Amino acid sequence: MASKQEVEKYLKELKVKMEIFGILFLDDRGKNQQTLHDLEISPAKRKEIISSLKAEDYSQGPLDEKMRGILPMWVFGKQVKKKEVYIKVSMGIENNGAVCISFHIAEHPMNYPLKK
Repeated sequence: MASKQEVEKYLKELKVKMEIFGILFLDDRGKNQQTLHDLEISPAKRKEIISSLKAEDYSQGPLDEKMRGILPMWVFGKQVKKKEVYIKVSMGIENNGAVCISFHIAEHPMNYPLKK
């Protein structure tokens, strides 16, 4: 588990990277797109939600999962229209946008170790 300071540092760097290079949303299984439809939110709103993440939204990470050579990945959760949304993000590769691997309604209850 990361400390609150590590999570805050990661989120600050993620937001700067998003401002400079943007963020790429992956959606191999259609689950992420279905969530936008189910929650009636736009892709722009999804980006806004990721930009609003706080240390208290932290669930897991950094994870050493290998997926498309992108690591580490961090997991956050956010309440959106009374639904818990599972958000997995990575800084991506240097000089490119951040990457959102998952943005979908949580399939299991999430743990928030930094929430009071």
